[in-house]
Amino acid sequence: MTVQKFTGPLDWDDLRVFLELARAGSLSAAARGLRLSHATVGRRLAALEATLGRSLMERRPDGYVLTTEGESVRALAEAMDERAQAIRRREGDDGGLSGTVRLTMTQALADVFLIPRLGPLRAANPALNLEIIVDNRTLSLARREADLAIRLARPQRGDLVGRRLATLGYGLYAAPDAPDTLIAYDESMAELPEALWLDRHGGGRRVAFRSNSVQGQLAAAVAGFGTAFLPCMLAEGVPGLERRPLSGPPLTREAWLLVHRDRREVPRVRAVIEHLVTVFTAEKERLAGRTGCQPQPPGAP
Repeated sequence: MTVQKFTGPLDWDDLRVFLELARAGSLSAAARGLRLSHATVGRRLAALEATLGRSLMERRPDGYVLTTEGESVRALAEAMDERAQAIRRREGDDGGLSGTVRLTMTQALADVFLIPRLGPLRAANPALNLEIIVDNRTLSLARREADLAIRLARPQRGDLVGRRLATLGYGLYAAPDAPDTLIAYDESMAELPEALWLDRHGGGRRVAFRSNSVQGQLAAAVAGFGTAFLPCMLAEGVPGLERRPLSGPPLTREAWLLVHRDRREVPRVRAVIEHLVTVFTAEKERLAGRTGCQPQPPGAP
């Protein structure tokens, strides 16, 4: 398709919208990510194509696909975006121990473990604002969607610095009178290591309850739906639950703290990092399942 070229300056907002559309692959996903209307996203793409005099994307039934010209422009836009984000990451670096630090992690880790242990951080840094983003998605540290992330996987990108915080242990938990059925993740979470473990070592038992929420599985176990394979730090000591013997080899996962290289020495970010390391180190035995979370043989008290 030939696009008539219009003279005029290149608008960075048009490039930003194009880049998000290239990443998302669909108009609706790009609009959600940018918090713009579908019409605005389409209009920005058309404006960029008109400015460059090139067709950058083809619309297909399953979404938008980059043309050859679009691939070239995307590579240049990615480089521009990274430089722009590097500038943004330096915003407020002189703020000392005041300002906001954004931290993302899973809901179970936030609600059950970390948030109740943030009191000393607040007391030592009263001008520090902490924003916890509960999300299973890998938010972009490069684009300042978060300053820090705690994830159950080692970082793969070279511009992220990772530190292993703890090893998390898992155990089987059920109500005393629960039937011989299982509680498991739904299909959207089927590739998680804990979901694969239960699939391999569940003994072919019927799954009576599924959820994409580990807290939902915990609640189902308390309600008597069956046996759930849960993080020890979440389930140990919960009234109405008892530990069951493991039906396979123990499973552990590693919790990693991730930070962008450009952010790790910002004072307020460093203060949060140091507190997180202290908290996880102090609780490493509990998190690993070595304090009251070991599988016990049948009949054990």
